[in-house]
Amino acid sequence: MGDSRTTQDCPEIWELDNGDIAVIGRDATGAYSDRLPPGVSIGSDERLVIISGRMLSAAKPDIRDA
Repeated sequence: MGDSRTTQDCPEIWELDNGDIAVIGRDATGAYSDRLPPGVSIGSDERLVIISGRMLSAAKPDIRDA
């Protein structure tokens, strides 16, 4: 779908052994920190990352339902 490549710098989403979901995306913390929705904050040890909607849709079949 054009959202994931075979190079090491591509966005990625996967499930960890403990069931948590890991996401690699573009760090947009600086660009979006002053435009967050009301009640949303970014902790000092957190980063806002962006992945494409197409990537999330493509990953959906691999993510277990609750």
